[in-house]
Amino acid sequence: MKNKDEKFYDPFLKGIGQIMLQENSLTGLLFLIGILINSPLLALGTLVGAVVGTLTAKLFKYDKGNISSGLYGFNAALVGIAMLVFFEGSILVWIGIILLAALSTLVMNFFLNKKIPVFTFPFIALVWIALYFFHEVVPVDPPAEGDLAGLIEETVVFELSNFGFGFGEVIFQGSLLSGLIFMIAVYINNPIAAIYGLVGAFFAALFAVLTIDQFDALQQGWFTFNAVLCAIVFSGLEKKDGLFVLIAVFFSVLIENFMMSRGLIFLTFPFVAGTWITLWIKHLLVKNQNNKIKTKIDPVSI
Repeated sequence: MKNKDEKFYDPFLKGIGQIMLQENSLTGLLFLIGILINSPLLALGTLVGAVVGTLTAKLFKYDKGNISSGLYGFNAALVGIAMLVFFEGSILVWIGIILLAALSTLVMNFFLNKKIPVFTFPFIALVWIALYFFHEVVPVDPPAEGDLAGLIEETVVFELSNFGFGFGEVIFQGSLLSGLIFMIAVYINNPIAAIYGLVGAFFAALFAVLTIDQFDALQQGWFTFNAVLCAIVFSGLEKKDGLFVLIAVFFSVLIENFMMSRGLIFLTFPFVAGTWITLWIKHLLVKNQNNKIKTKIDPVSI
C-alpha cells in the first residue's frame, strides 16, 4: 500500500534505486547523481526510462505496492541508459527508449504475477532485441566517441578502483567516483548489502584471475559488476549467506567468461543466470534439510 508520507517522485527514484535492489528514494537519487557526473545524457536516459516504466504501471493500474516499491522502474531505467550507451541519441532511439521502457513494465508485471524472480532479465532481453533491430533491420550509428568520454578509466589489477568499477559498471559507469557514490548509496539503505557487494567484487576478481586468467577484462570492471549484484541478492546476517554469495559469484564469473569469449554482449545476464542457479541450489539444500528433519520426527512417513 502507498505510504501517506510518500512523495510523488518516490516511486520514480525508488525505481532507479531498485537497479541494485534498494527500495530507497535517496539511493535512487544518488545513483542518478553518480551517472550525471559522467554524462548528463545518460542520466536523462535513466530518468526517462524510470518515469516511463513507472507511469506505464500506473496507467495499467498494476499493484500499487509494487509501483510504490519501484519494481516497475529499474528495468526501464536500465533500458534508457543502455540504449544511449550503444546508440547515438537520435529521435528514433529516444522513441525506442520510450517503447521499450513501457514494454519492460508489461514483461515485469507478468513475472511478478507469476512470482518468478527475473531481476534484470526484462532489460537484458529487450536490449538484445534492440541491438539486433538497430544493427540489422534499421541501422543506427553508435554514439560519438566524445559522448562516452570518461565512462571508462584505465587502472591496474587489484587497485581500489577495481571495486569502484564493480558498483559503477552495474549502471554503465566506469569511474571510481561514480562507483563510490553508488556504493555509499547502497550503504545508506542497507549497510550489509554494500559490504557484501565489495566482498563479491573482491572474490570475482580472484576467481577471474586465478581460474580463467582474465587480467585485461578485470581492469575495465568486467566480472566485478555482475558479482556485486549477486552478492547484494544473497547478503544477510547468517553464515550460510556468505556461502550462497560465493556460489553465485563463481557462476557469474564462469558465465560471463563464456559469453565474453564468444563475443556476446552479456550485460547483467551472468548475474541473473548465476542467481537463478544459486536459488535452485539453495532450494535443493533447504528441501533436503526439511526431509532430514521430517525423517527424524516421523521416519515412517517418508
